[in-house]
Amino acid sequence: MIDACYTCRRRHINCDRTQTPCLKCQKAGLKCLDKRPIRWVQGVAIRGNMRGRSHQDNSVCSSPVEQVDTRSTTPVGILQQAQTFSLVDLVPTHSAQTSLPGSLNDVALSNLDRLKHYYLDYYNDRICQLLIVYDSDNNPFRSLIPLALNDAVLLDAICALAARHRANFNQPFSSTPTQASSVSPNVDGEALRFKHGAIQGLSKSLTAQRSYHDSTVASVFLLVFLDLVESGCDRWNYHLEGAKSLMALTPTHDPGRTLQRIRKFIVKQTHLIEALGATFVRPELLSKSSSIDESANLLQDVVEESFLGCPEYILTAVQFFSLQRDLIANGNRSDQASIHEVISVYDAVREFDCKTWATALPQESVTRDIDDLCKLARTYQLGAMLYGRRVLDALEQIRTNQDSVVAELVGIINSLQHGSNLLKCILWSITVAGLESESQLQRDILIQALESFWMDTKCLNVTHAAKILQAHWINIDTHKAEVSDWIFDICQLSHDWLLL
Repeated sequence: MIDACYTCRRRHINCDRTQTPCLKCQKAGLKCLDKRPIRWVQGVAIRGNMRGRSHQDNSVCSSPVEQVDTRSTTPVGILQQAQTFSLVDLVPTHSAQTSLPGSLNDVALSNLDRLKHYYLDYYNDRICQLLIVYDSDNNPFRSLIPLALNDAVLLDAICALAARHRANFNQPFSSTPTQASSVSPNVDGEALRFKHGAIQGLSKSLTAQRSYHDSTVASVFLLVFLDLVESGCDRWNYHLEGAKSLMALTPTHDPGRTLQRIRKFIVKQTHLIEALGATFVRPELLSKSSSIDESANLLQDVVEESFLGCPEYILTAVQFFSLQRDLIANGNRSDQASIHEVISVYDAVREFDCKTWATALPQESVTRDIDDLCKLARTYQLGAMLYGRRVLDALEQIRTNQDSVVAELVGIINSLQHGSNLLKCILWSITVAGLESESQLQRDILIQALESFWMDTKCLNVTHAAKILQAHWINIDTHKAEVSDWIFDICQLSHDWLLL
């Protein structure tokens, strides 16, 4: 095989190209196709008023509301969208085959109703590759599936995440107040029901127990990502704090290799979310975490087991800058020694070698683009420099020109829009660049990047990021004589945003 197969391309994974069928398709139980297949749909037309109508039916009717056919786990409305983006290309119909790993317990799978089976499959195909830098056989999100088959709460959390993401495909990137939402009532209702089931189940579990299973922690952890997909505001911090508290109460006695990996992954990503998330929220909203020296001892960077791929070195620096910002916001002006400490951390971030970091990462089985990884790390490095410099400016009561740093960051963001799948990892960097940008050209590039991010992820927090930036630009353009301290302004919004 010379070219990657169509099935792997549509699943956004690296085809091994060794044979036909390829090993990836064989392992997933999928049909290995070299090109897009012809798909038959019911009726004489694939769109319009005659969609789904037969020659024998001469009546005129509107297109059917998307619903789940009781005879199949594939939504009827999706099957009929042959010429537009179709989730059928990404999620196999369960009546024929499943993309779930063949090692899963067949009995547990057979006990699932069709709707849960569908969304579990959707999670496996779409969500797992979305929430990780590089998808691989060791994807920690996929490792949650066997746990979910034996835990109703975790299964509901997974299905809620999958259903909400699927519902977002009908949402526009930007909308006016007069535009009505096109979310299917059925899909929206499914997402809400699964979310209600997960939260109710968690409530019962937390009330009944004093120690908790890893699946309980994982359920709470997934609710953070559900909030990213839903909106990215207000509730995520409660889920994050809950996951941190439960981790302290969860038994640690030899849980087995798989559970150890999942637990370490949750700890690592919790640190990532709280470090970057703290930059855009009210001071001290999140509980105090480990110090910068202790954080440096966290797990080694592994991009195949990372939500965003931000180097740990940069994360700890950003967290340190946020702590200093909180002190300033609370009226605690630092002394000269503290200023020197901030300068020292800032200089360390500036000297960070992205290429050395990228090339020294543990090598997994997936193919990586080192240049893309360098760009990914560089976006976080530059974003941390912009943020850290503004914190230092607040301490020294000066205003530093950072146009060259902004220009480089916007340039890298623009380059990642074309031919890279790592754009999905840099919403934080895009937002920081936007908060510093004064050029209309740069702003246009960033909004285009946010729209591309939306097309890649369908997470609603990105649409809110665009609105926040546009409102910020209007404000600073209107009050040009005033200096905008965005590191403080951003945390005074009406919501606490998680823009990752």
